[in-house]
Amino acid sequence: MDKLANKLRQDAENIEANVSDELDRRIRASLQGVTPANDQHAVRPPSRHAGFWWASSLTGIVAAAAVIAIINSQQDAPVPQAKPAKLFAAVPTIDLKTETAVMTSPLQQELDALQSDIKKAERRVREEVGL
Repeated sequence: MDKLANKLRQDAENIEANVSDELDRRIRASLQGVTPANDQHAVRPPSRHAGFWWASSLTGIVAAAAVIAIINSQQDAPVPQAKPAKLFAAVPTIDLKTETAVMTSPLQQELDALQSDIKKAERRVREEVGL
């Protein structure tokens, strides 16, 4: 793990990133244009009249009753139930050809190093906790 961390640090040190003045101005403008959600000056949506609540509730109830009535009117004729055996027999089986992944030597070494680091960390934690 230490080798990987050192390599990542080295790679990060080699990265050179330059931000143009235009991009910097755009980022500042975006950040200044955003206000926190708890802001006291935030715009609140106008409150609605109680009649609106009643109208929307009644509309929902009528729509639900209409859907239930339509569904019940279409269920007059009994629908024959299919047997499960026939249903599953109609589903084709998928032949999956799987192979075990073969790890290359560097990946296997890295995996071994990571497992070793995890075991070391586990031992340290057990020692600190007193187990």
